[in-house]
Amino acid sequence: MISIDLSQKLKTRGVENSCNPEWDDELTLGINDPNQHVTLEVYDKDTFTSHDPMGDAEIDIKPFFEVQGTDIQELTNGTEIRRVKPSGDNCLAEESRIIFSNGKILQDMILQLRNVESGEVEIQIEWINVTGSSDF
Repeated sequence: MISIDLSQKLKTRGVENSCNPEWDDELTLGINDPNQHVTLEVYDKDTFTSHDPMGDAEIDIKPFFEVQGTDIQELTNGTEIRRVKPSGDNCLAEESRIIFSNGKILQDMILQLRNVESGEVEIQIEWINVTGSSDF
């Protein structure tokens, strides 16, 4: 199970009996401050006891937010808009690319989990403008 916290908590469904779980869940967060990191926590779901933490990671959304003003009219499918390198400000396990794909700006990330011996989580983020929202 993955929990995401940004003053609002979201959880994926649990995945049973898997050492390499795949969630393929879509979660939508309202972002008020692009300088605030999103915290992702991974848990081993237990039925009768509390869930065991299996690591966490911080997602720095600022680089992704900064490219949202990009004029996508002239971009072709697969165009790389920006590269984000692993740093102390993010938990990237390797360089991440922000790309234009099928009319959307996307970022695929492999996050190195902290507070655990080893572990990675692969995620993709996409910006969605919500009409009438005060969030960015």
